[in-house]
Amino acid sequence: MRIYLFMATMIFRGLFATAQNTPFPGQPATGPGGAEYLHRSVAFYDAATTADGFWLFEPADPKPDSAEVVVFMHGYGAYNPLAYGKWIKHLVAKGNIVIYPRYQKNLLMPRPDAFPANAAKGIQDALALLRSGDHVRPKTDKVAYFGHSYGGVITANLGVNWKKYGIPKPTAMLLCEPGSGPLKGARLESYERLDPALKLLIIVGEDDYVVGHEFGKLVFETATKTPKRNLIVQRHDTDGHRWVLATHSEPYSYDIDFDTGVRNYTTRRVFQSSRLNEVDFNCYWKLGDALIEYTRYGRYEDVAFGNTDKQRYLGQWANGKMMRQLDVILPEALAAPEKEAVGAAVGK
Repeated sequence: MRIYLFMATMIFRGLFATAQNTPFPGQPATGPGGAEYLHRSVAFYDAATTADGFWLFEPADPKPDSAEVVVFMHGYGAYNPLAYGKWIKHLVAKGNIVIYPRYQKNLLMPRPDAFPANAAKGIQDALALLRSGDHVRPKTDKVAYFGHSYGGVITANLGVNWKKYGIPKPTAMLLCEPGSGPLKGARLESYERLDPALKLLIIVGEDDYVVGHEFGKLVFETATKTPKRNLIVQRHDTDGHRWVLATHSEPYSYDIDFDTGVRNYTTRRVFQSSRLNEVDFNCYWKLGDALIEYTRYGRYEDVAFGNTDKQRYLGQWANGKMMRQLDVILPEALAAPEKEAVGAAVGK
């Protein structure tokens, strides 16, 4: 009964332009993170009136018969998809369906322990909708899961418990500034039960004073049966005129096209701190694209993994000088006696 109820109340938000004739300033024209787009529009559906609802973004113009799926788990309070709108547009224009579970009703309800179940219900219902009517049919054998902040905690939980919740098995997982701050709900003591075949990237910001680096390190250090994993540290830099920051807000890239009207503490922080720059194009978008491409098609492994020049590259200043590169920590660094160096590397 529930599926018919939410389908009947589905709000069609419209078609929005996604691709440009030229890249955003600073965006590479090609490759992971680049502006090689397959679709010019996004079909945006709102089925998120409840805490276990979802928003859905499908590629259009041209509309494909089927598409791969990215589950995008927002940070605490970011249940207005405008917060990551430009990144969502980028993913959809590349040919992905994006499912954006709500998982919380407001900043106080429900308790964080309920977040994984709510998110899973949103994923299930979104996939059921996609398999009906005139929607783009979802391909679910290689689903990628992206999560920012508390969304990273939920994503990691679902990565361990996907069978329990009846959702597609994660084959790729990108955790962006993951953490729960003072809250503990949905956290696990260990992530040893993540699938051995999972491809996992964890990105933390040098100056993340909201959730810090503790949870990202926990997942990296305890996912011992998942060898294809890297911990990446993004650091601040300046050329004396411009700054590249490394805060908790770096994954935000707001877009008014996807504004649902929600205004809360998180939305205000998004408006105040969101920047579209090299940290988006050459860190989050690049690594997310490369992770997806490698997992699905075996391409761009040297961009997604391995502490390579291509993985570490963040961009160049106007004077041609290289921006401070990403630091990459490989699983081998956890072997004694180097293990203590991981904490030092993240915090340096």
